[in-house]
Amino acid sequence: MGRLIAVILFIAVLVPGVLLGRAWWLAAGRRAVAGGSVELAEPTPEGTQALRRQAQHGRRVRRLGLLLGVAAVIGSVVLLAEASVFLWAPALIVGLLAGVLLAEVTRPRPRWKTAVPARRPRQGEQISGWLVWTMRAAAVAELVVTVVLWRDGELPDGVAWAALALPLVGWLLAEAALLRALLRPMPAQGADVPVDEALRTWTAHLVTAAASVLALLPLGALLLTAGIDPDRVSEGVDLLPVTLVAGGFSALAAGIAVAAFLLTWLRPVQANARALAG
Repeated sequence: MGRLIAVILFIAVLVPGVLLGRAWWLAAGRRAVAGGSVELAEPTPEGTQALRRQAQHGRRVRRLGLLLGVAAVIGSVVLLAEASVFLWAPALIVGLLAGVLLAEVTRPRPRWKTAVPARRPRQGEQISGWLVWTMRAAAVAELVVTVVLWRDGELPDGVAWAALALPLVGWLLAEAALLRALLRPMPAQGADVPVDEALRTWTAHLVTAAASVLALLPLGALLLTAGIDPDRVSEGVDLLPVTLVAGGFSALAAGIAVAAFLLTWLRPVQANARALAG
């Protein structure tokens, strides 16, 4: 009976990760609608220039993030030699995600006329609130788990500081980008409104996904480490290690799923007016 309860608990803890993956799959529909509305419209010259500037800015800063990841790999090789081989992938991932976050939080403001009086959309029109609050919950959970394990002496100081700093900085950058997208006034020209909405939608999903991955992957690794700790494993059925291991697998699977969707959102907004051309 105890083993059955453990299996049921394991499956139940995996459910949030599955639901998060489904929510991001549904978000692809929002992207299709936003991109389609841009293709159906004919932006003004200012709107076309805004699309071009945003795409160029995003590519440049993401390349800078990749270079930072490569520099981190080289630095780890210099400092740790062959022991750094396990840090290469995390360093590159962190660099790429940092590039995504920095690109969105530093996006230049479009040079079109803004509406008078100023009009601003609601955040629910850009991204599902469930995705945003899941990002925040994952970041808080990762910070709490890191502090608990650190206080129990299960994490070295260097690992603990990295596990605290990276998700926290990513979360703050994501919140700053979301706030910018929320407070920026809408354009005065109606033809530029679909462009503005699409740019806000892209920014909101990119930063939310990047911050979620920065929180979920470390959280999964920490929970797995805590769950397989020999001090927590007993001969009988202990539900705490089962919960920790299941939570770790769930967080890792969710982080990988969100990263896959993040890659699909990296393509910039385009206005080629395909619907009008025919």
